[in-house]
Amino acid sequence: MAFGVIAMLLSFSSCGDRRKVFGDAITERDSMPVMSTLGMSTLVSDSGVIRYRVNAEEWLMYDRKKPSYWAFEKGAHLEQFDSLMNIDASIKSDTAYYYDKEKLWKLIGHVDIKNLKGDHLTTELLYWNQNTQRIYSDKFVRIEQAGGELLTGYGFESDQQLNSPKIFNVAGEFYIDEESDASGSTVQADTVK
Repeated sequence: MAFGVIAMLLSFSSCGDRRKVFGDAITERDSMPVMSTLGMSTLVSDSGVIRYRVNAEEWLMYDRKKPSYWAFEKGAHLEQFDSLMNIDASIKSDTAYYYDKEKLWKLIGHVDIKNLKGDHLTTELLYWNQNTQRIYSDKFVRIEQAGGELLTGYGFESDQQLNSPKIFNVAGEFYIDEESDASGSTVQADTVK
């Protein structure tokens, strides 16, 4: 009889419809970062030599995405070093993505670059290919060179030190002074916009 009472008590406690509700399982692993880091500062080396410092509020690493990438969606600040650990260039942007297999940076929103010579570049979108050591954009670019020259336009390409910038669709105002040619006549040039 004791066994019957125990069996009855157990059956009453299991009759209640108290199922635990679970959320759906995440089936696609590529939608989640393999690593999430807050308030990070890291040094990146190449062949045993420290080449870059990266500071970011948040770093997400997606290793299963095609292509895999690192996301700095709350902004990034990069510093590039020369062989003597002098800051060769400083780069800031609102958002950055680094495609690790291609060694390609995509910088988005208020991109600001300053180099050792004193050149200053601003744009809304910039790509930096570390393999080819080239930077480029198809958006509006403004380059203030150390000598006081101002270059603006749409579409741009240069080496990563900004030594040879090329702007493809030049925009802005350029003034040409009146000059005398060899015959002594005056040449008048109009303002180009």
